[in-house]
Amino acid sequence: MDAQAESGSRGALAPLANPTFRTFWIASLFSNLGGLIQAVGAAWTMTTISGSADMVALVQASTTLPIMLFSLASGAIADNFNRRSVMIAAQVGMFAVSAALALCAWAGLLTPWLLLGFTFMIGCGVALNNPSWQATVGDIVPRQDVPAAVALNSVGFNLTRSVGPAIGGGIVAAAGAAAAFAANAASYLAIIAALLLWRPAFPPRTLPPESLGQAMGAGLRYVAMSPHIGVVLLRGFLFGLTSVAVLALLPIVARHLVAGGALTYGLLLGAFGVGAIGGAFLATRLRGRLSAEWIVRIAFAAFAVAAATTALSPFAWATGLGLMLGGAAWVLALSLFNVTVQLSTPRWVVGRALALYQTAVFGGMALGAWTWGLLAEARGVEFALLVAAGGLLAGGLAGLAAPLPDRRELDLAPLDRFREPALGVDLQPRSGPVAITVEYRIRTKDLPEFLEAMAERQRMRQRDGARHWTLMRDLADPEIWVEFYQTATWIDYLRHHQRATKADGEVVDRLRALHAGPDLPIVRRRLVRQTRWLPSANLHHHDRGAHPLDPH
Repeated sequence: MDAQAESGSRGALAPLANPTFRTFWIASLFSNLGGLIQAVGAAWTMTTISGSADMVALVQASTTLPIMLFSLASGAIADNFNRRSVMIAAQVGMFAVSAALALCAWAGLLTPWLLLGFTFMIGCGVALNNPSWQATVGDIVPRQDVPAAVALNSVGFNLTRSVGPAIGGGIVAAAGAAAAFAANAASYLAIIAALLLWRPAFPPRTLPPESLGQAMGAGLRYVAMSPHIGVVLLRGFLFGLTSVAVLALLPIVARHLVAGGALTYGLLLGAFGVGAIGGAFLATRLRGRLSAEWIVRIAFAAFAVAAATTALSPFAWATGLGLMLGGAAWVLALSLFNVTVQLSTPRWVVGRALALYQTAVFGGMALGAWTWGLLAEARGVEFALLVAAGGLLAGGLAGLAAPLPDRRELDLAPLDRFREPALGVDLQPRSGPVAITVEYRIRTKDLPEFLEAMAERQRMRQRDGARHWTLMRDLADPEIWVEFYQTATWIDYLRHHQRATKADGEVVDRLRALHAGPDLPIVRRRLVRQTRWLPSANLHHHDRGAHPLDPH
């Protein structure tokens, strides 16, 4: 598949023709710029109020840890509630925390742990915002433009990364960290205004939202039953774990290895951003020429070179060149991971899948930032960076055992074949458990193909919420096969069928084609009941379907 095909032959800039995407993209530039200025201010402030390498590295960890801890819950919220309202709440919260951080810095009240507390709360806002925003990209632009939109978001972030850290370093050097924190607070206003003016037309919900616990469980189950997404999560975790060493220890590199100040630190981060912009445009070309696995291997190897260069170079210009290579590798890997998850996941669970991807990547970063900080404190920054470079090479080689899936287009639009059946019993939405059987007649010659299709059917059923799935063969008539599964409640049964996609429909069609009966396979739905729940006085009414069933 070439790059043009991936974006529907519309070009890498096609999403910018969409007014809504363009407005958010521009507003995000201001927000990202403020976030990078804040990051420089926080990292440099920690170097001045604490001389400990592990405390400096914890600044990076305190921002990424909330994303690891809370992204799944945020993804569940993104899939079950109005994403616009969620993003407004997150952005207003981050504005308030950033303003408070600026006031504390101006008043001279910051301590190392208070600074980490503020950056942790900002990270919580990012954790709440990101799944909703990333899932919204697929709502704003057509599916064929999603890879280009993800790349443009990366370009926008890295445009600001190329200048934001240098601006942040200049602000810190000229006016102090409080001014950097205040600039970050102001940067949220543009995206808050864009969200308030946006009036999305989300499709109406025909079923009530799941509870937070149910929604999180459904997201975990979907990813666990989708092996391709699991591979992306594993490789993303390894990349985050090893690559974060460079960013986490860069303030110390700027101060001690290349003997610079806050402005040098900002310029080095800017070099990383310039490389990332190049990587975002390079990604489009590489996707048309190389497999996903080879692109990721190149990214791991290139970042290993960047880490080794950062460890060994005593010159800021040489370190900057290495960081440019690292920035390109960073975008190549992370944008590919993101696009793979987006295009492998239906809309009903995309927020949770992206959240779990973020949990893997940022969890790796949080663990890595703490680990590399401790190692740098014990053995030196140079040693920690060289070990990280070795880890990056090992992460690339992990593709031999867990390669990324080849890119292929799946039609993940809702199948929309199911119609709620007429019932002879007065069911409540939470009545259950519900037991379902589907009876097929399969000729002996078709049995191998039937069992192969049923193995895929089992995975799909369980992925979408079915329990106790079983396949049974009739002993009296061996051509009769019965598929059995349960859902916890009637509303879970309806939700189960809403989740089916057109790609799933291919398996359904295969099974129907193998069915040798005169009509469609026979489907029966039954309510599971224990005799102790049915008082004898009401048995007759229940059998006639007149007895109201207790929700269960």
